Amino acid sequence: MIERYALEPMKSLWGLKAQYERWLKVELAVVKAYEELGRIPKGIHKRLAENARIDVDRILEIEKEVDHDVIAFIKAVTEKMGDEARYFHYGLTSSDVVDTALSLALVEACDILIDDLEKLLLVLMNLAEEHRYTPIIGRTHGVHAEPTTFGLKVLSWYAEMGRNLERLKAVREEIAVGKISGAVGNYANVDPEVEELALSYLGLKPTPVSTQVVNRDAHAYFVGVLALVAAGIERMAQEIRHLQRTEVLEVEEPFRKGQRGSSAMPHKKNPILCERLTGMSRIMRAHVIPAIENISLWHERDISHSSVERFMFPDVTGVLHYMLVKGKYLVENLKVNSERMRENIYLTRGLVFSQRVMLKLVEKGMSREEAYKLVQKHALECWESGRDFKESLLTDEKVREKLKSELDEVFNLSQYFRHVDTIFARFQGGCEDGR
Repeated sequence: MIERYALEPMKSLWGLKAQYERWLKVELAVVKAYEELGRIPKGIHKRLAENARIDVDRILEIEKEVDHDVIAFIKAVTEKMGDEARYFHYGLTSSDVVDTALSLALVEACDILIDDLEKLLLVLMNLAEEHRYTPIIGRTHGVHAEPTTFGLKVLSWYAEMGRNLERLKAVREEIAVGKISGAVGNYANVDPEVEELALSYLGLKPTPVSTQVVNRDAHAYFVGVLALVAAGIERMAQEIRHLQRTEVLEVEEPFRKGQRGSSAMPHKKNPILCERLTGMSRIMRAHVIPAIENISLWHERDISHSSVERFMFPDVTGVLHYMLVKGKYLVENLKVNSERMRENIYLTRGLVFSQRVMLKLVEKGMSREEAYKLVQKHALECWESGRDFKESLLTDEKVREKLKSELDEVFNLSQYFRHVDTIFARFQGGCEDGR
């Protein structure tokens, strides 16, 4: 179970009160910059900060009249101010405030997601280490291939999520920009030094060139990275779903006491969490195209991107936050049936050792083509008849001649795990150094 408070930080980030507070933060940073540069009288910033009030209901009431959210915000915030109010929003356009404040929200959302992902990485590495040598059959095209270890399977998830962490950190830097450059981005009514100073107070950098808005390619990149992280979670969830099938049953997602899997069939334990995560990844991908389409706006800007973003950013950050928290819960409480994993390796009565038999015959002087045909002949016969593969090979004179004394070694599982430690060594240090 995930306590509601675990999801609250991301949810509250996108509330109206938090939005207006960010807008006020940007407005006051600009006033502070003006004052520090000597463009307005000393003490204005202090009086504005003391007298500014965020009253969500009042802002919404004014918005009903003016039908413009930023104007409603300005009017409501400055109602209780004196003469100092004339320096509030001085030289700015709405997007100076809205886009810069949006960057603050996206940076904060990134910080939450980075923390989530680091926690998921820790439990993934713990699971991988625990099952570093746990044998499991590898599958390609859904068909038994060769033995590997469950730890390596989990390590593959870890490696992908490590790359996703670096992508999140990179996009955080790219999105941490603002603009205080006026109605068409040419600083006609506000100087670049005001922008640079104001943004430095906010922990942001100026975007090198803007129109009326911060260009939306960085926002599309942000949404794309979040969709990639979601796809990585989906890959884990989908594999667990396959491994939980009754015929496989090598792992099972958590099933709590009192939980019920089916309204009709009491025996059912369905992988509902994994299916939920898979479905939510589809939602994440669905936002990528609108984010890309937001890049192209008319001239210095239109407002077609705004309605999209009011839904998109709360959705993609909130959904991924949920997926990461739930993904950690899934991995941390995964039931691993190691005995069933070993049993399934031998489900085909040794056929999964076919490549090692072939290579050993080649090593003993047989051509690869001849060795392949010989091994395939026995493998296909065993596939049809259900006969033990090793026993079938021992009936073949050519195999007995070359491999009889070494066949046990060929069918030894340990040969498949010789380099497991080498692969794990690439990730030594876990989340700190191993990416």
